[in-house]
Amino acid sequence: MKFSTKAIHIGQEPDELTGAVTVPLYQTSTYAQVEIGKHKGFEYARTQNPTRFAWEDNLAAMEGGSHAFAFGSGSAAVDTVMRLLNSGDHVIMAEDMYGGTFRLTSKVLTRFGITFSYVDMRDASNIEAAIQPNTRMIFTETPTNPMMTITDLAAVAEIARAHGALMVVDNTFASPYFQRPLERGAHIVVHSATKYLGGHSDLVSGIVATNDEGLAEQLKFLQNAVGAVPGPFECWLLLRSSKTLAVRMDRHAFNAQRIAEYCEQHAQIQKTYYPGLPSHPQHNIAAKQMSGYGGMISIELGSLERAKEVTKKFKLFTLAESLGGVESLVCHPVSMTHGSIPKEQRERLGVTDGLIRLSCGIEDVEDLLEDLEGAL
Repeated sequence: MKFSTKAIHIGQEPDELTGAVTVPLYQTSTYAQVEIGKHKGFEYARTQNPTRFAWEDNLAAMEGGSHAFAFGSGSAAVDTVMRLLNSGDHVIMAEDMYGGTFRLTSKVLTRFGITFSYVDMRDASNIEAAIQPNTRMIFTETPTNPMMTITDLAAVAEIARAHGALMVVDNTFASPYFQRPLERGAHIVVHSATKYLGGHSDLVSGIVATNDEGLAEQLKFLQNAVGAVPGPFECWLLLRSSKTLAVRMDRHAFNAQRIAEYCEQHAQIQKTYYPGLPSHPQHNIAAKQMSGYGGMISIELGSLERAKEVTKKFKLFTLAESLGGVESLVCHPVSMTHGSIPKEQRERLGVTDGLIRLSCGIEDVEDLLEDLEGAL
C-alpha cells in the first residue's frame, strides 16, 4: 500500500457500528463497565481512547512503524522518550536543534543526573568521538531547526547500534511523507504534530513512533503513567489532516523550492539555507534519504534592524512562532524559538540576529514571491 492510501485508510476505516466514514470523536473521560473486572476494553480515557488509537495507528503506518503513541505536545513527546533513560546515562544531541528541546535537556533533565553532549552531526565522526561508556541515546533532528543541516541517518544508525545506544530522530520538518527514519535504522521517531501533521495551525500535539516491540511496551507504559496525552478532539483533527498530508507536502515543497531559488539569487539576502538547493553542503545526503525537501527555508539578512524592516513589510507571510500550516509564516528564531540557547552558541551555529525562518505555505507561489520581493 502506497503512502497516500495508508494516510487515508489505515486507522480510518468506516465505523463498524454506524458505517460513518469519518472516525467518530469519542469525547469521553470514562467508560461504563459491565461488572467488576469486566469491561469492553476501555476503562479510562488517559489510558484508552478509540479516537486516539485510530490516530496512533494512522501515524505508525505513515512512518513505517509498528506502534505510535500520541502526546499533548511535541515537547511532551520528547520528554517521554527521555524517560526511557536512567540517572547516570549520557545522551549525544545535535547541537543545532529546536530551542525547546535544548531547554528541556539543559535546564530540566540535567537535574535528574542525565548528561548531554551537543555535537555537529553533519559529520558522523563527531558522534563517534563523543561516545562514552554510558552513552544510551543519540538524538538528532534532520533537517535541523533553523539551520536546515542534514544528518546522515544510516551512518548514525550504524554508530548507535555498534554502541548499543538508542537512535531518536525528530522528523518534524520533513514529515513522514518526505522522510521515514525508521526505514534508515532509527529506533524512535518523534514529531511535533502541531506542525505539518496538523497542518492548519489549529492544534497542539506530539507523537512518537517505533517498530521495536520492547520500546513500544515501555512507551505505552510511560504514556499512561506520566499522562501527557492529547484530547480526542486533537486526535480527530489530526486524522482529518493526515488525509491531505501528501498533497499539502508536495505544494509546500514546490513553493519552497521556487522561493529558495529566488532568495539564493537576491542581492539583499546574504545566505539561503534550504536542502533542496544544489549549493546546500549536504544536498546529496538529503537527496539520498528524503523524497522531497520540505517547506522550510532560513535566510540571513545581515542585522536585527534589517530583519525587523523586512518582517514588518510582509503581507502574506505572518510573523508568528510555529510552522507547517497551510498559511505562510515568518519567524525570527533569536527572539522566538531559540531564545533559550546561549548567544555564543547560537551565533556559532549561524542563528544570528539577522536570520529569519520562512514556513512556506500552500498559497499561490507567485503571490508569495511578490510578497517577499515587496518586503525586501
